[in-house]
Amino acid sequence: MTQNATRETARDEGLAPAPDDAPPDDAPPADAPPADGSAPRPRRFRRVLKWSAAVLALLILAAGAAGYLYYRKLNDNIRRDPLNLGDSKVAAPTPNAAGQTPLNILLIGSDARDSEENQKLGGARETFGSTPLADVQMLVHLSADRSNMSVISMPRDTLLHIPKCTDPDDGTVYPASEGRVMTNQSLGHGGPGCTVATWQELTGIHIDHFVMVDFAGVVAMADAVGGVPVCVDANIHSRDSQGHGSGLKLPKGTHPVKGEQALQWLRTRYGFEDGSDLARAKAQHMYMNSLARQLRENATLSSPNNLRRLAEEATRALTVDPGLDTVKKLYDLSTELRKVKPERITMTTMPNRYVGARVEPTEDAEKLFRLVREDIALDGRDAKPKPPVVKPPTDPAADDSAIAVQVRNGTRTDTLAPAGGRASAIAGELQEKGFTSATADADGAYTEKRTVVRFPSADLEGDARRVAAVLGIPADAVKRSTDVSGVTLVVGADWREGTRYEAPEEDDTTPESAQALNGADDKACMKVSPGFTW
Repeated sequence: MTQNATRETARDEGLAPAPDDAPPDDAPPADAPPADGSAPRPRRFRRVLKWSAAVLALLILAAGAAGYLYYRKLNDNIRRDPLNLGDSKVAAPTPNAAGQTPLNILLIGSDARDSEENQKLGGARETFGSTPLADVQMLVHLSADRSNMSVISMPRDTLLHIPKCTDPDDGTVYPASEGRVMTNQSLGHGGPGCTVATWQELTGIHIDHFVMVDFAGVVAMADAVGGVPVCVDANIHSRDSQGHGSGLKLPKGTHPVKGEQALQWLRTRYGFEDGSDLARAKAQHMYMNSLARQLRENATLSSPNNLRRLAEEATRALTVDPGLDTVKKLYDLSTELRKVKPERITMTTMPNRYVGARVEPTEDAEKLFRLVREDIALDGRDAKPKPPVVKPPTDPAADDSAIAVQVRNGTRTDTLAPAGGRASAIAGELQEKGFTSATADADGAYTEKRTVVRFPSADLEGDARRVAAVLGIPADAVKRSTDVSGVTLVVGADWREGTRYEAPEEDDTTPESAQALNGADDKACMKVSPGFTW
């Protein structure tokens, strides 16, 4: 290549002009049109274009690297714990005709005082570093078709049985509770996975995920969205003469709360209605509904800075199960939740009755749990669902006389003693019908809300279906379970007498005792106790 050609190439590539190419002082600009009117030489334009392309490529690479590092940072913020620490599992719901399945997420509010910030926000300095309690528990049910959402709050002082749980960190085994204890103690039995196990045992609802947040997380996320509007029907100051109360102080009307004031709202008992956890749950429902509306309508969240701040605060605030442990997984979940309009969100409190200073679930609670298990909208706006299609068993039933059946008495409830002789009565009925290998389990009384026939493996499904059909038990009450070693009929609390099972007529309306609140109700206002106004 000649020297002149080399210099020409260098100029075209924007590297360095040769000294003898330098224009004289009075020369026109390089991009000025020639005197003869021909097109301008594109050298400077090409240099600018090439330099711009190089800079743009660097910026794209830098942005990609920064985005990846930021994504990793957000993922690293998220704390993880196993989903279920109990021994028993609940089968996932059967998909609907379109192949869709519901989604159940347990929200847990921890009162952990394991950091200086949480201790300051939570008060009670003498409890610093103590075992945390699950003081807020809400089950969020997203319908299979994503058209509606139902939420059930359980008061923290609900009395129930906590199952055996194993701490995943150190292998500590927490035995099942002897008798009933407060539900908020479940968090101290190895972590949120024990709270999940407790809910599943009580409700029979399969839980897909949990999300746990602490005091500091509530404050941070309320700040990130710019405040959540709440309403009181009178001036309120949640503080009595002994110093009890959250410290919440608001004038009558609707006001946005954020930061520590948002936490005070969510923790207030003293000053709302009867001063109980039930009133606190109602206030939490109002807050959650308002937050949902705020997230859908708040234009400030279109700001990249606000979105970045919300992402950082949210990820730092959360402990989740492995199924939600990345930003992408959380984003995908939020996308599913956002499909539901506020008017199709229903907030409820588990129906209960007082037992001294505590509460216990009522029959209405089981009804509410059933509606969620069967994916029936609590707002009553869905058509009655079609009964699930039960596929025929892959293995046909054996002769009746060859089917071994164990019958258990599961008629005991939290309020009723077991009905005497039920296992023997039904085993006798089966023997009369030709099931000569039917036997009664004499080991003790069980608790089963609804009569069920369980079988351990596919080769026994036909046998289990045959037993159910002879006694009038519906096919959807035949369940596969590893908890049994053979066909096992558990006579439930819904069959305390008679030898022919009669499935109870189902009422699919939400019980009034659940105190349902619609997500679009922006007029809801908390009633203030007279002793806490100013």
